[in-house]
Amino acid sequence: MRVFADNLAERAGQMRQNDVKGEFSNAPAMAILRRLNEQEKVMKRLFVIVAALIPLTVMAVDLSDEQRAAIEERIQPYSKVCVTGDEACSAKDMGAAVAESGARSGDAVYNSACMACHATGAAGAPMLGDVAAWEPRIAKGMEALYDSGINGVAGSSMIAKGGCMDCSDEEIRAAVDFMVAESQ
Repeated sequence: MRVFADNLAERAGQMRQNDVKGEFSNAPAMAILRRLNEQEKVMKRLFVIVAALIPLTVMAVDLSDEQRAAIEERIQPYSKVCVTGDEACSAKDMGAAVAESGARSGDAVYNSACMACHATGAAGAPMLGDVAAWEPRIAKGMEALYDSGINGVAGSSMIAKGGCMDCSDEEIRAAVDFMVAESQ
């Protein structure tokens, strides 16, 4: 690249001599020389940057076992999905999942599923605490209310289990009991 630039400089000098004679301008050659000079500066800067990064990569590879263990611990996934019968899950993992999956209270089920409609009265749902709206429903009996909660009400927006498909029938019954107790 340097030889090419020297040859261009020599030619530029000749062009200047010819320019004095009125033959042509050396502006294009000078523009090429400036561009080559700029490219040479960029290449030098790039070399300096790469040379500075090489020691950093060596330092990153040279970690102790404790440092590697600490890094691996920090980047572990937040949670783990275990499916019954999966050999990859430990008994400890499965035990935690089973312990957390106990029956929810009526209050908890209401707050997670029923509240969306029964707190706002959406689509004609009786609002929690509205004695007048609940009175005719309660008069039909608790079994009718349980059936409405578990199976939904045909022709209305009350869908089975209020959309809580992971709720057991017992949890839905507990939620119905909670809403009735709060609405009498």
